[in-house]
Amino acid sequence: MRIITGKLKGRTIPVPKTDLLRPTTDRTKEGLFSVIEARTWIENSRVLDLFAGSGNLGFEAISRGASTCLFVDREIKHSRHIEDLAKKFEVQNQVQTVTSDIETFLEKGGRGSFDFIFADPPYDYFMMHEMTETILNDNWLNDDGWFILEHDKRLDFSEHEKCVFSKAYGRTIVAIFKHNDEGFN
Repeated sequence: MRIITGKLKGRTIPVPKTDLLRPTTDRTKEGLFSVIEARTWIENSRVLDLFAGSGNLGFEAISRGASTCLFVDREIKHSRHIEDLAKKFEVQNQVQTVTSDIETFLEKGGRGSFDFIFADPPYDYFMMHEMTETILNDNWLNDDGWFILEHDKRLDFSEHEKCVFSKAYGRTIVAIFKHNDEGFN
């Protein structure tokens, strides 16, 4: 995987050898960030990358101008991988990692709200709906923030009252949620 554009363009993001990842494909990532950049600014934003894995989405956001990214993953190897990449890319001052399962992290709260929240859980993640409602209803997202969820075709969030965008990229569906539909009319 490579960073598509921005200050880190072309940098390679290796995948940790844990057999616990399904990284976002470059095609999906490119489509997702095209939607973002066509409708809003990512510069100086605060990003939360849940199920961070390799750090693919968060590093792309930093490359495109996000000021900070908090990466959350339950695997210590993934967190260490992200920390090592941040040093290699010389963006360690923009990166923070938390090693925790997502339920516990969201339950504890206290991290403030974010401009962009990326979640790329395993397709069989048992708390998909609960996680979505927690993020949308418990002050995790700024008033004009975006919650971006990757899921497979077994789920359909397109009728959710706060889903403003849903598109399939192969087997992966990207659903975008906002508190209002501003910028999506």
